[in-house]
Amino acid sequence: MGFPRSGKSSERREGQKPDDTTSADGTLSRSGRPGPDAEPPEMAPVLDDLAAAAEMEAHPENRRDLTMVRRIAVTAWFLVMAVHIYLEGLAWDRTRLIILLCLGLAAASIGRRKFITIILDWAPFALILILYDWTRNIAQIVGMPTHWHLAIDFDKWLMGGDVTPTAWLQEQLKQASPPWWEVIVSVVYMSYFIVPYAVAAWLWLKDRHAWRRYAACFVATTFLALIGYTLVPGAPPWAAARCTAVEVQDYPRDPICMYSQDADEPGGLLGPLDNAYPDAAPYVERISARGWNFLNISMASQLVTLGQGKSNLVAAIPSLHAGLTMLLALFMWPRVKALGKTLFMGYALAMAFALVYTAEHYIFDILLGWGLAAAVIAVYRIIDRKYLIPRQERRAAEADAEAADVDSGTEDPDAEKVSTPAS
Repeated sequence: MGFPRSGKSSERREGQKPDDTTSADGTLSRSGRPGPDAEPPEMAPVLDDLAAAAEMEAHPENRRDLTMVRRIAVTAWFLVMAVHIYLEGLAWDRTRLIILLCLGLAAASIGRRKFITIILDWAPFALILILYDWTRNIAQIVGMPTHWHLAIDFDKWLMGGDVTPTAWLQEQLKQASPPWWEVIVSVVYMSYFIVPYAVAAWLWLKDRHAWRRYAACFVATTFLALIGYTLVPGAPPWAAARCTAVEVQDYPRDPICMYSQDADEPGGLLGPLDNAYPDAAPYVERISARGWNFLNISMASQLVTLGQGKSNLVAAIPSLHAGLTMLLALFMWPRVKALGKTLFMGYALAMAFALVYTAEHYIFDILLGWGLAAAVIAVYRIIDRKYLIPRQERRAAEADAEAADVDSGTEDPDAEKVSTPAS
């Protein structure tokens, strides 16, 4: 028989199991865990604990196969969405859209991930964006002067003449009635209210780590844009086409001329148009919803117009439409193949064309939106490379070291002990 180790009883206590150990002070612990009198381990961050608790069973063989239930739930969600769209139309408002997406994610998570993960991830994301919706008209409270000429002067300089890109495009392309291709323009414009969130849902299902980074970039871009058009409110092209220089000389926020279809002077600040199609209106118009009229979906056009009337009408600088679509393209660039890169970047460029042609934004606004997206992505990658990835590697190394210590410190009680012969 071998000699007992220092500080430990040479015999097991009554009722003690083979994998129980006794500490030096006589406190019993199991599987090498500290006893009640030992110092408690360092508390992990609360969010990490919640995330760990929300994960599915670590061992796939212990999970129930709920594939059929999941498929039925997803099919039911699609049917509910179809009925909802038929009765209420598309969900243009952010809150309703996120709720519907979360219901779909709940269906798609059956048997894959606990439902609590939807609350842990999407509730803060939704609340932050709702906070943005509440504060996006803060410029009106601050009383910052609205810029009417800044973007016009830049766009004219960019064109090397006296015409803005918006005026030139409407001169060349606009017709009295919307042509078929304006359906595509209207769909691209309105897709801004759906596509970024749909991609977020897809990322969440595929990779929660990537989703968290995307959500952080999304929120950062949104609030930085809010700061931009709070400090520098800017009138869009359609508003400038309704107002004259005299009417906006004091930098008003919402002059009466904005709500009149025709300016006192033809074309207002943008001037009259020399249209290629003579029957078209000889001034710049807001035509982002005209494509729905081609399809005889007047309800969609009315909903768009109603939503536009409730939004901040002088939040043009920078363009959040352009910023978020470019953010989407830049974020997904390293995560997709050549076709995906083409589609995402093409989507950002198509959005830019739609914004300029429909008189929603100037090139000036779009370039600032793109620059904002590029800056957010650059900062995210720096933080990811210098802080987040090293921290993850550190935690993984610490976990491996702890596991190795536990394995090396665990003694098989049934193994033959090596004794030192007495001299």
